[in-house]
Amino acid sequence: MRTDLCDVFGIDLPIFAFTPSEHVAAAVSRAGGLGVLGAVRFNDPDELDRTLTWLDDNTDGKPYGVDVVMPMKVPTEGTSTDLGSLIPPEHLSFVDRTLQQLGVPPLPEGEGREGVLGWLHSVARSHVDVALAHRPVLIANALGSPPVDVIEQAHAAGVKVAALAGAAKHALSHVANGVDVIIAQGYEAGGHTGEIASMVLTPEIVDAVGPDVPVLGAGGIGSGRQVAASLALGAQGVWTGSVWLTTTEYQELNSNRAMTEALVRAGSGDTVRTRIYTGKPARLLKTKWTQAWEAEDAPAPLPMPLQNLLVAGAHNRMSAHDDPDTISMPVGQIVGRMNEVRPVAEVMAGLVEEFEQAAARIADVAGR
Repeated sequence: MRTDLCDVFGIDLPIFAFTPSEHVAAAVSRAGGLGVLGAVRFNDPDELDRTLTWLDDNTDGKPYGVDVVMPMKVPTEGTSTDLGSLIPPEHLSFVDRTLQQLGVPPLPEGEGREGVLGWLHSVARSHVDVALAHRPVLIANALGSPPVDVIEQAHAAGVKVAALAGAAKHALSHVANGVDVIIAQGYEAGGHTGEIASMVLTPEIVDAVGPDVPVLGAGGIGSGRQVAASLALGAQGVWTGSVWLTTTEYQELNSNRAMTEALVRAGSGDTVRTRIYTGKPARLLKTKWTQAWEAEDAPAPLPMPLQNLLVAGAHNRMSAHDDPDTISMPVGQIVGRMNEVRPVAEVMAGLVEEFEQAAARIADVAGR
């Protein structure tokens, strides 16, 4: 499975794993891939610094990456309190009413009400500053190309930059800004995603950027057969995310049994692409919460970052409620294959084994 990109990053397998869990990221890196820690959840740069120090100490010297979120359109800046004042009362009423209808009790006073501020450019820039004080080999941006000065900052530290693209024109723009690696993220993906499926998108982007810019296939990848398909389409590796949500190591970050149950039992058709999570289109697990936002009396989602601030408390309440029917979780269509909890090392070994089987089948077909 080795490609030229493995030599660029000093890894054994061209499997990149985006995850909010440092435990998953470390396990993937130890297994020969590149674990990429999602930084958006860290409102406090000091907490991110401590987490990256843990990664430094628990990856056996293997490389890792960091993923930040810098929307191409700079969102409104401010503190959680200041931005919260911009949320319309009718949106707040809808959220409270919906939670009451779903039987979700409130949290104890003062607990779990702060929204994620990692969507703000100011916070994301602090994430980059903290990351570059450690030893990542990659800075990725989940919402397109970072600003040129951020790319230059990473390059000055000897760190490569990757950016997600949902269309060939976006990939070309990223390359023009100096991005080193393009992540061709198809419609099937979890979280923020575009409207073109991976089978079409990956070769379009590969052809558009040319042979000198490596492309990672992303969206709907959770088996070795799908890794083989992505490489056959011209990618030099794969960017995976959802498949790690049902690993043993992920439970260190999220021990919510209801969320794990909801993911394990879901089929590939049990997701929905909606703006209710952050204000930008993102694929979520389909639950009573997402269905409530599709009702005629539901308000339109707010722009980023206000929508996340609006629903952050609701997410925490639903998580604490421990009901698999009322949760909010980004996940891709690959959720239909995520039907058991396994260690990261076992998932990685399965990806390699199934890739080898798929490659052998293709070789047999080609040799006839």
